[in-house]
Amino acid sequence: MKLLVIASLSAAVVAHDVHLNARQSGSSSTATAPSSASRSGTSSVSGTGAATSAATSAAAATPSGLTTLTFTPASTNPTAFPLESITANQSSMPTIPLASTPAAGETPPVSLAPPLPDAAAIAPASYPSMDTRPPLNSPEMDQWRQEVQNSGVPIPSISPTVAGGCPTNPQAVADNSRCWWTCSGCTRDTDISDCPDKLTWGLTYDDGPSFYTPNLLNYLDEQKLSATFFVVGSRGVQFPHTLQEEYMKGHQIAVHTWSHPALTTLSNDEIIAELGWTKKIIKDVTGVTPNMMRPPFGDIDDRVRNISIAMGKSGLTPVMWSRMDALHTFDTDDFDVHGGLTTSQQVMNNWNAIMGNASSRDSGFIVLEHDLFEETVELATGYILPDALARNPPLKIEPVIQCLNKPMSDAYIETNDNSTNPPAASGVVTLSSGAPGSVQATGEATNGNGAMGLSSPSLLMVASALAFLAVSQL
Repeated sequence: MKLLVIASLSAAVVAHDVHLNARQSGSSSTATAPSSASRSGTSSVSGTGAATSAATSAAAATPSGLTTLTFTPASTNPTAFPLESITANQSSMPTIPLASTPAAGETPPVSLAPPLPDAAAIAPASYPSMDTRPPLNSPEMDQWRQEVQNSGVPIPSISPTVAGGCPTNPQAVADNSRCWWTCSGCTRDTDISDCPDKLTWGLTYDDGPSFYTPNLLNYLDEQKLSATFFVVGSRGVQFPHTLQEEYMKGHQIAVHTWSHPALTTLSNDEIIAELGWTKKIIKDVTGVTPNMMRPPFGDIDDRVRNISIAMGKSGLTPVMWSRMDALHTFDTDDFDVHGGLTTSQQVMNNWNAIMGNASSRDSGFIVLEHDLFEETVELATGYILPDALARNPPLKIEPVIQCLNKPMSDAYIETNDNSTNPPAASGVVTLSSGAPGSVQATGEATNGNGAMGLSSPSLLMVASALAFLAVSQL
């Protein structure tokens, strides 16, 4: 017997937006002037207008972005839904099946990778409950905690932040030594937020896999494109075959926590659990362990950063997204279309502004996008990717690991060549001899290449948002 479980999307999405809006005034989410899609001082890539109250915006669920395009896309997908129909109120369209279902024992397209595990053997009962904080009293946790302690990576004695983001944490905001990316855009040498080569796009998607990820995979396959998927552990348990298909199609798999919380609000052990269980489900499904992670909401400071780097043999290197300055980051704001908080037209205007800024950079770039919702996938496959592919001069579109001019094998602990791609801990932030919590990096902290000023309480993942019809066997 099957039970159709329908989660409450609207409440989850409103919660997500309210949490995202708890940001420090003056930090923004894209690449030019503040837009009408601004949230508590954070601007989207393009457009004009004043920021609206996060609470009011979320409660009303009224799109705040433009309803017209400010440019003509270089190309669109002829099968795409009309842009004006990609809204929070659109009727759900059918998903497409996976192009293939890899068989256990198949050889992955990654040099030296072990044979593919059996996805059918994944037992949800062997993992924490989906979209909830993992327990801290398990044999797995004992092992991961010991690994962090044995890593030699110092964990700064920085207190967790409190719910509400930058406005509710003035002392943390004022403490530049903690390098809180959320409120200052501070990065360390260990962080990745750009691709080194001009006009190279490190293509990334967060929060999946989901019901609509196969639609995205199909389009990427047709266009011979590969991406980095930052996987939420709970979604890996829910969609193991889709996760396998991502991996077997040559996409990079990386960690995006188990339940999608704002990591600076958690204790050390809670951070370890969020990262550890996500690493475990990815390895159990694919046979390899990622060595990169992206913190939900970009919420990272030196405590979260060093715990990530201390996780396991090669650690987890933080991957952010690009920024132009202290106010503007490369965020399409695609997530908020599903909640009715911005428009698809505004997302495309954001994208166009990102492209305008990308052309003026000496380096490449990384953009924040999602594969969690139907709307985000439709925008990607119908508009953003077709436009990107038709741009002149052309963009080089690659997964993050390859945009760094490294082979895909360097993306996983089991296949990484440590002699040419040393563990992230080699560039780790170390405790200074000053007051507890003060830090110094092997390279100075910078404020120039990372970015969204946001902090949010645990979202317990948009299980929250997964109003996806979760079908489970009883």
